[in-house]
Amino acid sequence: MSSKKIFPMNNIAGQITVPGDKSITHRAILLSAIASGCSEITNYANGKDCLSTLQLVQDLGVNVEQSSEQLRIYGVGKYGLKNPLNALDCGNSGTTMRLAMGLLSGANITCKLVGDSSLSTRPMMRVARPLQQMGAQIILKNAQTAPVSILEQQKLEGICYRMPIASAQVKSAILLAGLYAQTPTTIIESIITRNHTETLFSMFGVTCTHSNNQINLPITQVLKATNIIIPGDFSSAAFWLVAGLIIEKSSLNLMQVGLNPTRTGLLQILQLMGANIEIEMTHQHPEPVGNIYVRTSKLNNITIPAHLISLAIDEFPILFVAAAYAKGTTEIRGLAELRVKETDRISAMVNNLTALGVKIVELDDGVIIEGGAIRGGTVDSFGDHRIAMAMCIAGLVANSPVTITNIDVVNISYPNFFKTLDRLKHEC
Repeated sequence: MSSKKIFPMNNIAGQITVPGDKSITHRAILLSAIASGCSEITNYANGKDCLSTLQLVQDLGVNVEQSSEQLRIYGVGKYGLKNPLNALDCGNSGTTMRLAMGLLSGANITCKLVGDSSLSTRPMMRVARPLQQMGAQIILKNAQTAPVSILEQQKLEGICYRMPIASAQVKSAILLAGLYAQTPTTIIESIITRNHTETLFSMFGVTCTHSNNQINLPITQVLKATNIIIPGDFSSAAFWLVAGLIIEKSSLNLMQVGLNPTRTGLLQILQLMGANIEIEMTHQHPEPVGNIYVRTSKLNNITIPAHLISLAIDEFPILFVAAAYAKGTTEIRGLAELRVKETDRISAMVNNLTALGVKIVELDDGVIIEGGAIRGGTVDSFGDHRIAMAMCIAGLVANSPVTITNIDVVNISYPNFFKTLDRLKHEC
Protein backbone atom coordinates (compact mmCIF):
# COMPACT_ATOMS: atom_id res chain seq x y z
CA MET A 1 0.00 0.00 0.00
CA SER A 2 2.01 2.97 -1.27
CA SER A 3 -0.87 5.44 -1.07
CA LYS A 4 -4.27 5.69 0.57
CA LYS A 5 -7.30 7.86 -0.04
CA ILE A 6 -8.98 9.18 3.10
CA PHE A 7 -12.64 10.19 2.86
CA PRO A 8 -14.28 12.78 5.12
CA MET A 9 -16.38 11.51 8.03
CA ASN A 10 -19.50 13.15 9.42
CA ASN A 11 -18.84 11.77 12.89
CA ILE A 12 -16.64 9.29 14.69
CA ALA A 13 -17.37 7.29 17.84
CA GLY A 14 -16.15 4.25 19.70
CA GLN A 15 -13.59 2.86 22.09
CA ILE A 16 -9.91 2.59 21.18
CA THR A 17 -6.97 0.78 22.72
CA VAL A 18 -3.73 2.06 21.20
CA PRO A 19 -0.46 0.10 20.93
CA GLY A 20 1.94 -0.11 23.84
CA ASP A 21 4.16 2.89 24.43
CA LYS A 22 7.05 2.97 21.97
CA SER A 23 9.44 4.96 24.16
CA ILE A 24 8.95 2.67 27.15
CA THR A 25 9.22 -0.48 25.02
CA HIS A 26 12.63 0.53 23.63
CA ARG A 27 13.98 1.15 27.10
CA ALA A 28 12.42 -1.95 28.65
CA ILE A 29 14.02 -4.17 25.99
CA LEU A 30 17.48 -2.69 26.47
CA LEU A 31 17.38 -2.82 30.27
CA SER A 32 15.99 -6.38 30.25
CA ALA A 33 18.91 -7.43 28.05
CA ILE A 34 21.51 -6.41 30.64
CA ALA A 35 19.54 -7.46 33.72
CA SER A 36 20.12 -10.73 35.55
CA GLY A 37 17.25 -13.14 34.93
CA CYS A 38 14.17 -13.30 32.74
CA SER A 39 12.03 -10.18 32.29
CA GLU A 40 8.49 -10.26 30.90
CA ILE A 41 7.26 -7.27 28.89
CA THR A 42 3.51 -7.29 28.23
CA ASN A 43 1.67 -5.10 25.69
CA TYR A 44 4.93 -4.09 24.02
CA ALA A 45 4.91 -1.82 20.97
CA ASN A 46 5.26 -4.03 17.89
CA GLY A 47 6.01 -1.38 15.27
CA LYS A 48 9.16 -1.53 13.17
CA ASP A 49 11.11 0.84 15.43
CA CYS A 50 10.81 -1.32 18.53
CA LEU A 51 11.40 -4.48 16.54
CA SER A 52 14.74 -2.94 15.51
CA THR A 53 15.67 -2.66 19.19
CA LEU A 54 14.52 -6.22 19.80
CA GLN A 55 16.64 -7.52 16.92
CA LEU A 56 19.61 -5.51 18.15
CA VAL A 57 19.69 -7.22 21.56
CA GLN A 58 19.28 -10.61 19.89
CA ASP A 59 22.25 -9.84 17.64
CA LEU A 60 24.20 -9.13 20.84
CA GLY A 61 23.54 -12.65 22.11
CA VAL A 62 20.38 -12.14 24.18
CA ASN A 63 17.72 -14.86 24.00
CA VAL A 64 14.17 -13.65 23.40
CA GLU A 65 10.81 -15.42 23.33
CA GLN A 66 8.20 -13.42 21.47
CA SER A 67 4.43 -13.72 21.23
CA SER A 68 1.91 -11.21 19.94
CA GLU A 69 1.32 -9.79 23.44
CA GLN A 70 4.47 -10.52 25.43
CA LEU A 71 8.25 -10.63 25.30
CA ARG A 72 10.36 -12.83 27.54
CA ILE A 73 13.92 -11.54 27.56
CA TYR A 74 16.64 -13.59 29.22
CA GLY A 75 19.08 -10.99 30.45
CA VAL A 76 22.81 -11.66 30.35
CA GLY A 77 23.96 -9.05 32.88
CA LYS A 78 25.81 -5.84 32.16
CA TYR A 79 28.91 -7.55 30.82
CA GLY A 80 27.28 -10.53 29.12
CA LEU A 81 26.62 -9.00 25.70
CA LYS A 82 28.62 -10.54 22.85
CA ASN A 83 30.34 -8.94 19.90
CA PRO A 84 27.87 -9.07 16.98
CA LEU A 85 28.78 -10.92 13.80
CA ASN A 86 27.56 -8.07 11.60
CA ALA A 87 26.65 -4.40 11.84
CA LEU A 88 23.69 -3.70 14.12
CA ASP A 89 20.87 -2.42 11.93
CA CYS A 90 18.72 0.20 13.68
CA GLY A 91 16.41 0.65 10.69
CA ASN A 92 14.60 4.00 10.92
CA SER A 93 14.81 4.18 14.70
CA GLY A 94 16.75 7.07 16.16
CA THR A 95 15.83 5.88 19.65
CA THR A 96 17.39 2.47 18.97
CA MET A 97 20.65 3.97 17.73
CA ARG A 98 21.04 6.72 20.32
CA LEU A 99 20.16 4.59 23.33
CA ALA A 100 22.34 1.75 22.06
CA MET A 101 25.27 4.16 21.80
CA GLY A 102 24.99 4.75 25.53
CA LEU A 103 24.35 1.14 26.49
CA LEU A 104 27.20 -0.28 24.42
CA SER A 105 29.81 2.37 25.27
CA GLY A 106 30.86 0.53 28.41
CA ALA A 107 29.79 -3.03 27.63
CA ASN A 108 33.28 -4.15 26.53
CA ILE A 109 32.28 -4.94 22.96
CA THR A 110 33.15 -3.61 19.52
CA CYS A 111 30.32 -2.96 17.08
CA LYS A 112 28.95 -0.73 14.34
CA LEU A 113 25.46 0.80 14.35
CA VAL A 114 23.86 1.48 10.98
CA GLY A 115 20.45 2.67 9.81
CA ASP A 116 18.35 3.48 6.77
CA SER A 117 18.88 6.55 4.59
CA SER A 118 16.80 8.77 6.90
CA LEU A 119 18.49 7.69 10.11
CA SER A 120 21.90 8.09 8.47
CA THR A 121 21.30 11.84 8.14
CA ARG A 122 20.20 12.52 11.71
CA PRO A 123 22.59 14.17 14.20
CA MET A 124 24.52 11.77 16.42
CA MET A 125 27.28 14.02 17.77
CA ARG A 126 24.83 15.34 20.40
CA VAL A 127 24.94 11.81 21.85
CA ALA A 128 28.56 10.96 21.09
CA ARG A 129 30.01 14.10 22.71
CA PRO A 130 29.01 13.41 26.33
CA LEU A 131 29.75 9.70 25.93
CA GLN A 132 33.24 10.53 24.66
CA GLN A 133 33.69 12.76 27.71
CA MET A 134 32.95 9.66 29.78
CA GLY A 135 35.73 7.81 27.96
CA ALA A 136 33.74 6.00 25.27
CA GLN A 137 35.51 5.37 21.98
CA ILE A 138 32.93 6.37 19.38
CA ILE A 139 33.57 7.23 15.73
CA LEU A 140 30.94 8.90 13.54
CA LYS A 141 30.76 9.44 9.80
CA ASN A 142 32.13 12.92 9.14
CA ALA A 143 32.09 13.35 12.93
CA GLN A 144 28.31 13.89 12.77
CA THR A 145 26.15 10.97 11.63
CA ALA A 146 25.81 7.20 11.33
CA PRO A 147 27.28 4.74 10.82
CA VAL A 148 28.48 4.75 14.43
CA SER A 149 31.52 2.68 15.38
CA ILE A 150 31.95 1.79 19.05
CA LEU A 151 35.26 0.33 20.19
CA GLU A 152 35.71 -1.90 23.22
CA GLN A 153 36.23 0.19 26.32
CA GLN A 154 37.21 -1.23 29.71
CA LYS A 155 36.48 1.83 31.79
CA LEU A 156 34.04 4.74 31.76
CA GLU A 157 33.99 7.66 34.16
CA GLY A 158 30.86 9.46 35.26
CA ILE A 159 30.38 13.10 34.33
CA CYS A 160 28.35 16.08 35.41
CA TYR A 161 26.63 17.09 32.18
CA ARG A 162 24.45 20.13 31.66
CA MET A 163 22.08 19.38 28.79
CA PRO A 164 22.55 21.95 25.98
CA ILE A 165 19.29 20.87 24.32
CA ALA A 166 16.09 19.26 25.52
CA SER A 167 16.53 15.61 24.49
CA ALA A 168 15.31 12.54 26.36
CA GLN A 169 17.37 10.38 24.01
CA VAL A 170 20.63 12.13 24.86
CA LYS A 171 19.77 12.05 28.56
CA SER A 172 18.93 8.34 28.39
CA ALA A 173 22.12 7.49 26.51
CA ILE A 174 24.19 9.15 29.25
CA LEU A 175 22.26 7.34 31.97
CA LEU A 176 22.69 3.97 30.25
CA ALA A 177 26.43 4.59 29.92
CA GLY A 178 26.42 5.70 33.56
CA LEU A 179 25.45 2.16 34.55
CA TYR A 180 29.00 1.17 33.55
CA ALA A 181 30.81 4.22 34.98
CA GLN A 182 33.37 4.00 37.79
CA THR A 183 32.19 7.29 39.33
CA PRO A 184 28.72 8.84 39.75
CA THR A 185 26.90 10.47 36.84
CA THR A 186 24.94 13.69 37.11
CA ILE A 187 22.72 15.29 34.47
CA ILE A 188 21.34 18.81 34.73
CA GLU A 189 18.27 19.64 32.63
CA SER A 190 17.16 23.21 32.02
CA ILE A 191 14.02 21.93 30.27
CA ILE A 192 12.11 18.86 31.46
CA THR A 193 12.04 15.88 29.08
CA ARG A 194 10.32 12.50 29.29
CA ASN A 195 11.57 10.45 32.23
CA HIS A 196 10.81 6.87 31.19
CA THR A 197 14.42 5.75 31.66
CA GLU A 198 14.55 7.00 35.24
CA THR A 199 11.19 5.37 36.02
CA LEU A 200 12.25 2.03 34.55
CA PHE A 201 15.54 2.15 36.46
CA SER A 202 13.60 1.83 39.70
CA MET A 203 11.76 -1.22 38.38
CA PHE A 204 15.09 -2.92 37.61
CA GLY A 205 16.47 -2.10 41.05
CA VAL A 206 18.67 0.78 39.95
CA THR A 207 18.97 3.77 42.27
CA CYS A 208 18.50 7.07 40.47
CA THR A 209 17.52 10.25 42.30
CA HIS A 210 15.99 13.43 40.95
CA SER A 211 16.13 16.77 42.71
CA ASN A 212 14.81 19.89 41.03
CA ASN A 213 16.43 19.76 37.59
CA GLN A 214 19.27 17.41 38.54
CA ILE A 215 19.45 13.63 38.02
CA ASN A 216 22.01 11.63 40.00
CA LEU A 217 23.09 8.07 39.22
CA PRO A 218 25.43 6.33 41.71
CA ILE A 219 28.05 3.77 40.73
CA THR A 220 28.00 -0.06 40.68
CA GLN A 221 24.42 -0.69 39.67
CA VAL A 222 23.21 -4.28 39.21
CA LEU A 223 19.97 -4.74 37.28
CA LYS A 224 17.47 -7.37 38.36
CA ALA A 225 14.90 -8.83 35.97
CA THR A 226 11.35 -7.60 36.37
CA ASN A 227 7.90 -7.80 34.78
CA ILE A 228 6.52 -4.76 32.99
CA ILE A 229 3.08 -3.97 31.59
CA ILE A 230 3.47 -1.26 28.97
CA PRO A 231 0.70 1.38 28.95
CA GLY A 232 -0.90 2.61 25.74
CA ASP A 233 1.22 5.04 23.73
CA PHE A 234 0.09 8.63 24.26
CA SER A 235 1.66 9.72 20.96
CA SER A 236 -0.44 7.14 19.11
CA ALA A 237 -3.54 8.17 21.06
CA ALA A 238 -2.91 11.80 20.06
CA PHE A 239 -4.23 11.24 16.52
CA TRP A 240 -7.58 9.92 17.77
CA LEU A 241 -7.65 12.57 20.46
CA VAL A 242 -7.57 15.33 17.83
CA ALA A 243 -9.94 13.42 15.53
CA GLY A 244 -12.53 13.22 18.30
CA LEU A 245 -12.25 16.96 18.89
CA ILE A 246 -12.49 18.26 15.32
CA ILE A 247 -14.90 15.82 13.63
CA GLU A 248 -18.53 16.86 14.18
CA LYS A 249 -20.80 14.88 16.53
CA SER A 250 -17.94 12.70 17.77
CA SER A 251 -17.25 10.79 20.96
CA LEU A 252 -14.14 8.68 21.50
CA ASN A 253 -12.94 6.77 24.54
CA LEU A 254 -9.18 6.10 24.59
CA MET A 255 -8.47 3.32 27.06
CA GLN A 256 -5.45 2.62 29.29
CA VAL A 257 -3.22 5.33 27.88
CA GLY A 258 0.06 6.33 29.50
CA LEU A 259 -0.34 9.74 31.12
CA ASN A 260 3.18 10.47 32.29
CA PRO A 261 3.17 14.26 32.76
CA THR A 262 6.47 14.55 30.89
CA ARG A 263 4.65 13.27 27.79
CA THR A 264 1.21 14.86 27.90
CA GLY A 265 1.84 18.48 26.99
CA LEU A 266 -0.61 18.06 24.10
CA LEU A 267 -3.45 17.48 26.57
CA GLN A 268 -2.74 20.78 28.28
CA ILE A 269 -2.41 22.63 24.98
CA LEU A 270 -5.71 21.28 23.65
CA GLN A 271 -7.49 22.09 26.90
CA LEU A 272 -6.19 25.66 26.64
CA MET A 273 -7.69 25.70 23.14
CA GLY A 274 -11.09 24.75 24.57
CA ALA A 275 -11.06 20.98 24.16
CA ASN A 276 -13.72 18.90 25.92
CA ILE A 277 -11.52 16.21 27.43
CA GLU A 278 -12.10 14.15 30.57
CA ILE A 279 -9.42 12.04 32.24
CA GLU A 280 -10.10 8.99 34.40
CA MET A 281 -6.95 7.79 36.18
CA THR A 282 -6.86 4.01 36.63
CA HIS A 283 -3.46 3.51 38.30
CA GLN A 284 -0.22 5.34 39.08
CA HIS A 285 2.52 2.69 39.21
CA PRO A 286 5.07 2.69 37.74
CA GLU A 287 3.68 5.54 35.63
CA PRO A 288 0.25 7.21 35.54
CA VAL A 289 -2.26 5.40 33.30
CA GLY A 290 -5.84 6.28 32.55
CA ASN A 291 -8.71 6.63 30.11
CA ILE A 292 -9.26 9.73 27.98
CA TYR A 293 -12.80 10.69 26.99
CA VAL A 294 -13.02 13.07 24.04
CA ARG A 295 -16.01 14.98 22.64
CA THR A 296 -16.32 17.31 19.64
CA SER A 297 -15.18 20.80 20.63
CA LYS A 298 -14.89 24.28 19.17
CA LEU A 299 -11.16 24.92 19.32
CA ASN A 300 -9.58 28.36 19.43
CA ASN A 301 -5.97 28.96 18.51
CA ILE A 302 -3.76 30.22 21.33
CA THR A 303 -0.20 31.21 22.14
CA ILE A 304 1.36 27.96 23.29
CA PRO A 305 3.30 28.31 26.56
CA ALA A 306 7.02 27.67 26.04
CA HIS A 307 7.24 25.15 28.88
CA LEU A 308 4.83 22.80 27.08
CA ILE A 309 6.91 22.53 23.88
CA SER A 310 9.25 19.77 25.09
CA LEU A 311 6.31 17.92 26.68
CA ALA A 312 4.54 17.66 23.30
CA ILE A 313 7.48 17.45 20.90
CA ASP A 314 6.27 14.32 19.06
CA GLU A 315 2.69 15.55 18.78
CA PHE A 316 3.18 18.75 16.81
CA PRO A 317 2.28 17.28 13.39
CA ILE A 318 -1.22 16.44 14.64
CA LEU A 319 -1.38 19.68 16.64
CA PHE A 320 -0.76 21.57 13.38
CA VAL A 321 -3.85 19.85 12.01
CA ALA A 322 -5.89 20.87 15.06
CA ALA A 323 -4.65 24.46 14.68
CA ALA A 324 -5.54 24.45 10.97
CA TYR A 325 -9.13 23.56 11.88
CA ALA A 326 -9.41 25.86 14.90
CA LYS A 327 -10.64 29.44 14.99
CA GLY A 328 -8.07 32.22 14.82
CA THR A 329 -4.34 32.39 14.17
CA THR A 330 -1.54 30.84 16.17
CA GLU A 331 2.22 31.29 16.11
CA ILE A 332 4.25 28.38 17.43
CA ARG A 333 7.98 28.86 18.11
CA GLY A 334 10.70 26.78 19.70
CA LEU A 335 10.27 23.79 17.37
CA ALA A 336 13.78 23.61 15.86
CA GLU A 337 14.08 20.00 17.06
CA LEU A 338 11.36 19.03 14.56
CA ARG A 339 13.77 19.70 11.71
CA VAL A 340 15.97 16.73 12.70
CA LYS A 341 13.30 14.08 13.20
CA GLU A 342 12.53 11.34 10.65
CA THR A 343 12.14 14.23 8.24
CA ASP A 344 12.03 18.01 8.60
CA ARG A 345 8.59 17.98 10.18
CA ILE A 346 8.12 21.73 9.99
CA SER A 347 8.78 21.89 6.26
CA ALA A 348 6.84 18.70 5.54
CA MET A 349 3.74 19.83 7.41
CA VAL A 350 3.88 23.29 5.81
CA ASN A 351 4.02 21.69 2.35
CA ASN A 352 1.17 19.29 3.11
CA LEU A 353 -1.18 21.75 4.77
CA THR A 354 -0.54 24.31 2.04
CA ALA A 355 -1.56 21.66 -0.50
CA LEU A 356 -4.84 21.33 1.41
CA GLY A 357 -5.55 25.03 1.29
CA VAL A 358 -4.42 25.94 4.80
CA LYS A 359 -2.81 29.34 5.28
CA ILE A 360 0.46 28.48 7.01
CA VAL A 361 3.78 30.32 7.14
CA GLU A 362 7.07 28.54 7.80
CA LEU A 363 9.42 30.10 10.35
CA ASP A 364 12.97 29.07 11.24
CA ASP A 365 11.78 27.35 14.41
CA GLY A 366 8.04 27.07 13.97
CA VAL A 367 4.94 28.13 12.05
CA ILE A 368 2.10 30.61 11.88
CA ILE A 369 -1.22 28.89 11.17
CA GLU A 370 -4.49 30.57 10.29
CA GLY A 371 -7.40 28.32 11.16
CA GLY A 372 -10.19 27.61 8.71
CA ALA A 373 -11.37 24.97 6.26
CA ILE A 374 -9.25 22.07 5.01
CA ARG A 375 -9.80 21.02 1.42
CA GLY A 376 -9.00 17.78 -0.34
CA GLY A 377 -5.84 17.04 -2.30
CA THR A 378 -2.74 14.88 -2.44
CA VAL A 379 0.00 15.00 0.19
CA ASP A 380 3.06 12.95 1.10
CA SER A 381 4.26 11.31 4.30
CA PHE A 382 7.86 12.33 3.56
CA GLY A 383 8.80 8.94 5.03
CA ASP A 384 7.56 10.01 8.47
CA HIS A 385 4.99 7.91 10.35
CA ARG A 386 3.63 10.79 12.41
CA ILE A 387 3.13 13.01 9.37
CA ALA A 388 1.35 10.16 7.57
CA MET A 389 -1.16 9.69 10.40
CA ALA A 390 -1.60 13.42 10.98
CA MET A 391 -2.57 13.89 7.35
CA CYS A 392 -5.02 10.98 7.61
CA ILE A 393 -6.82 12.85 10.39
CA ALA A 394 -6.77 15.99 8.25
CA GLY A 395 -8.45 13.97 5.53
CA LEU A 396 -11.29 13.04 7.87
CA VAL A 397 -12.30 16.72 8.20
CA ALA A 398 -11.44 17.91 4.69
CA ASN A 399 -14.21 18.97 2.30
CA SER A 400 -13.18 16.24 -0.17
CA PRO A 401 -10.90 13.18 -0.13
CA VAL A 402 -7.20 13.43 0.73
CA THR A 403 -4.69 11.01 -0.78
CA ILE A 404 -1.50 10.33 1.21
CA THR A 405 1.44 8.81 -0.64
CA ASN A 406 4.21 6.69 0.92
CA ILE A 407 1.73 5.64 3.58
CA ASP A 408 3.39 2.37 4.62
CA VAL A 409 5.53 4.25 7.14
CA VAL A 410 2.66 4.09 9.67
CA ASN A 411 4.00 0.59 10.42
CA ILE A 412 6.99 2.17 12.14
CA SER A 413 4.87 2.91 15.20
CA TYR A 414 1.23 1.93 14.63
CA PRO A 415 0.75 -1.15 12.38
CA ASN A 416 -3.00 -1.36 13.14
CA PHE A 417 -3.79 2.30 12.54
CA PHE A 418 -5.92 1.70 9.46
CA LYS A 419 -7.65 -1.33 10.99
CA THR A 420 -8.70 0.91 13.85
CA LEU A 421 -9.89 3.60 11.45
CA ASP A 422 -11.90 1.09 9.40
CA ARG A 423 -13.53 -0.30 12.55
CA LEU A 424 -14.53 3.18 13.68
CA LYS A 425 -16.06 3.88 10.27
CA HIS A 426 -18.20 0.76 10.51
CA GLU A 427 -19.31 1.58 14.04
CA CYS A 428 -20.54 5.06 13.12
